[in-house]
Amino acid sequence: MAETILEMRGITKTFPGVKALSNVNLDVRKGEIHAIVGENGAGKSTLMKVLSGVYPFGTYTGDIHYEGHECRFTGIHDSEKRAIVIIHQELALVPLLSITENIFLGNEQARFGVIDWNRAKRRAAELLRKVGLREDPDTLITDIGTGKQQLVEIAKALSKDVKLLILDEPTASLSEKDSQHLLDLLLEFKRQGMTAILISHKLNEVKRVADRVTVIRDGQTIETMDKADVTEDRIITSMVGRTMEDRYPTREPKIGETIFEVRNWTVHHPVHPERQVIKGINLHLKKGEIVGLAGLMGAGRTEFAMSVFGRSYGVNVSGEILLHGKPADTSTVSKAVASGLAYATEDRKVYGLNLIDHIKHNVTVANLPGVSKSGVIDDMAELRVANDYRKKTNIRSSSIYQITGNLSGGNQQKVVLSKWLFANPQVLILDEPTRGIDVGAKYEIYTIINKLADEGRGILVISSEMPELLGICDRIYVLNEGRIVGEFGRHEASQEKIMRAIVRGEEKAAS
Repeated sequence: MAETILEMRGITKTFPGVKALSNVNLDVRKGEIHAIVGENGAGKSTLMKVLSGVYPFGTYTGDIHYEGHECRFTGIHDSEKRAIVIIHQELALVPLLSITENIFLGNEQARFGVIDWNRAKRRAAELLRKVGLREDPDTLITDIGTGKQQLVEIAKALSKDVKLLILDEPTASLSEKDSQHLLDLLLEFKRQGMTAILISHKLNEVKRVADRVTVIRDGQTIETMDKADVTEDRIITSMVGRTMEDRYPTREPKIGETIFEVRNWTVHHPVHPERQVIKGINLHLKKGEIVGLAGLMGAGRTEFAMSVFGRSYGVNVSGEILLHGKPADTSTVSKAVASGLAYATEDRKVYGLNLIDHIKHNVTVANLPGVSKSGVIDDMAELRVANDYRKKTNIRSSSIYQITGNLSGGNQQKVVLSKWLFANPQVLILDEPTRGIDVGAKYEIYTIINKLADEGRGILVISSEMPELLGICDRIYVLNEGRIVGEFGRHEASQEKIMRAIVRGEEKAAS
């Protein structure tokens, strides 16, 4: 058996009014990939922040032993000196600095107090090759995609001669291809002797790469299992404290007349207006219907949704939108909302919420007239509305005055849904509604979506997770390169048919 490189014993961490970790134990063996799984808010990231010194010694109780020595890290520089490097879910890169500058930020390649840029660029090029990137080291971070940015973060870790690499949801925002490349890279590092701790909600990824899996629930260690004992059902049962025979709540759809229709919708790129991004899309949505929009990364799904919702994306937009059979003006966000349209963005942290404000204001911001009298906000009315939606969507928080940025991902998503529900839309577009959310919280989100459909609203769901679309949708459109290339009813849709439609554009089966 491999020697133990890390032991964390009796770790307890308390925030005002909340015990985030309670007597947590973790041991990691040298050279293994050790996965940590649990629901949003279970304490996974908090535990890793304790380990890396983000939460310094003295702010928690318990012991950390690394390579046989007790460690009392007072900051992240202390842990990095011991070759422990954490890559957070929110990438810590500076967009307008080059790849080289980001890799060595805080770890500059200097001689006699002067940065040796030639040496830095040579070393950056070597590190980029190690992670499989061919970019020029002078390239700005803002000019490369999220998948490549994640690899730059790993190159940055390698520049510190990392022995224990901690990755917090590294594939949450990546395409399938980029995710597979990152996991392959992690396995290669393992072959070279590196130890890694992986936090992930994607159980298929955990099964693929992890040697052992530790489950944390409600701030406590539930169990650690070896690779041979790992099954998705066992992980889910440990994570949520109950079996989940059906990951998608059952529903008997009550579908009515068409309430939303898009005709010949065409959109051009905002920077390169000669390029068509959306090419003559026609689709419709019925009362009480959940419709999915499938497609690979870059197919144009988000661009379509944003262009429909107040023309938030694109230029030279043409086509027609009908609500209840009548032309609707959705040319601005306020007009789209007034028409009965709502759009929950895929990036809730940047565009969906004000993370430094509390729940109450986030819930009411899309419909301020609903809590105002003569243009003045009625604080008691706002209080009642926020508490009502907190209860309706089961937002887990200390109160409606909790800062939204301190909520788990699943609860943040419930705040986003509450915000739009208070605006009382007839058509709700949900863009990646369960991204970065654990299986238990996903079930709750699906239940809310079903309830909205049962109330007679039309729901359009954009998702990169094919099983999710197949599990909750009544009908699925397939988008590829800005065009609708397939349409499938609930009972005829399958992953194979959808992929065939994407690749060949041949299938076109109407519901």
